[in-house]
Amino acid sequence: MQLRSGRECPLFLCMGLTAMSDSADLGIRKLTEFIAPVLDEMGFELIDVEYVSEHGRWVLRIYADKEGGITLDDCAHVSREVGVLIDVKDIIKNEYVLEVSSPGLNRPLKKEKDFLWAVGKKIKVRTTAVVNGHRRFTGYLKKFEENVLHIKIDNDVFMLPFKDIEKANVVYEFNG
Repeated sequence: MQLRSGRECPLFLCMGLTAMSDSADLGIRKLTEFIAPVLDEMGFELIDVEYVSEHGRWVLRIYADKEGGITLDDCAHVSREVGVLIDVKDIIKNEYVLEVSSPGLNRPLKKEKDFLWAVGKKIKVRTTAVVNGHRRFTGYLKKFEENVLHIKIDNDVFMLPFKDIEKANVVYEFNG
């Protein structure tokens, strides 16, 4: 679901969440803190937020889910509600496209509860620090306890501290 929103203004004049912002991560955190309770009140869980420039336009991408999965109508509902609130609160100063989507088959793993949910599943992880000579791991999450991921790759188990996870997602496996 896409919705074009925001107002036009030169990027170099915009204050707030813009391309020129030195604190893009802070902007994403503020957006996440704003959006999460809104979605929660609507009965959805906020999985991830991205604010990226693609093909000369800014895209605010919201990934949401709910028990039993999110539908296209749910995405449209979230898009309408969140889009209006962002515009009324004037959170994003420049023109943007709002996309609301399910997290998909390769669901991102961000929070501790995401990793607890993913135990037993195949995951792909990129770390900020080198662990046993590697920063990228693809294997089965055997357990997640005391803020450490235990990933089995072939016959080895790698222990990755949660604090060192840069990016992680489920790797969907097709059966058949």
